[in-house]
Amino acid sequence: MMATGRIPGLSLVVVDAQRSLYAGGFGTADLSTGAPATPSTAFLWFSMSKIVTATAVMTLVEDGRLELDAPAADYVDYLRAPAAAQPTVRQLLTHTAGWSNPLPLRWVHPAGQEPPAVEDLLRSVLSRPRAYRHTPGRKARYTNIGYLALGQVIEAVSGMPVTTYLQHAVLDPAGMTGTGFTYRPGVPAATGYVRASRAADPLLRRLLPPGVAGTRHGAYLGLRPFYVDGPAYGGLVGDVVDAGRFLRLHLGDGQVEGRRILSAETAWSMRVIEHPGKPFDHGIGWFRRPTKGAGQWIEHFGAGAGFWNIMRLYPDQGLGIAVMTNSTTTYDFEPLFALLTTASWS
Repeated sequence: MMATGRIPGLSLVVVDAQRSLYAGGFGTADLSTGAPATPSTAFLWFSMSKIVTATAVMTLVEDGRLELDAPAADYVDYLRAPAAAQPTVRQLLTHTAGWSNPLPLRWVHPAGQEPPAVEDLLRSVLSRPRAYRHTPGRKARYTNIGYLALGQVIEAVSGMPVTTYLQHAVLDPAGMTGTGFTYRPGVPAATGYVRASRAADPLLRRLLPPGVAGTRHGAYLGLRPFYVDGPAYGGLVGDVVDAGRFLRLHLGDGQVEGRRILSAETAWSMRVIEHPGKPFDHGIGWFRRPTKGAGQWIEHFGAGAGFWNIMRLYPDQGLGIAVMTNSTTTYDFEPLFALLTTASWS
């Protein structure tokens, strides 16, 4: 899979509700140093962060501080839509709010710079023509804007920065000690790579914010450490072992290692894929690509400049798999997942 997909480095975990069944690393985390990818290598999670945000939102719902079917503008006034129909919190979670999905190519900043204010970014995006492209509550259409908005809703309701609330409500109780919103000093991290010809370097350097494009290594342009501007939609940084712990939380119907984070009923409700759409069918946080294949699973991808990740939950089999890579492009992971889900893990 790595050879065909031209993947420099990869970390992989397989879990059930009780434990990690396998954790390993393959290939190279940094081509300049030759550092190997390991289970403890930190990767940018990108949009895999969304399911963590969705889990945090549901803790506020369970606490009675947030109503799923209330308009999002009840909590953050500038989320009010110009039309009569107002997007609800549930619709933000399920990508049915009707918002557009602008390409977030420049929604990143070098790790050494201060991030832009999320409110400013969100207000700017919502002020664009056709930001409200569709009627809320109809077909699901994947968009980062909804989770940018959910981050603001979390802050308004909790009284904390969204990064603090996600840490407090999900990461810490789940024991995800290697994952947060910054690179941790002394922790090995994967360098993100874009595979492109050398002739494409000037274009890539213009497309990416200043300071992000790094040095070239053969067929790959390396990226310097950077962060996503909107932590709630894509800002987590961490290792595949913690991705496995998060999968165990949902395999455990809301609890992991005796620590309950969600009720079983809430965890089950998040798995229901009931909103058909393109390119995914959606539930609360989780989605699934439309497929005619056998088996039932739910998943979330995390893709952007330098990294392409997937976490998938197989509730009927009691298994979860996460793969994190420092490759910008997708790869055919289905044969690998088929092998892992039919293996004997006893």
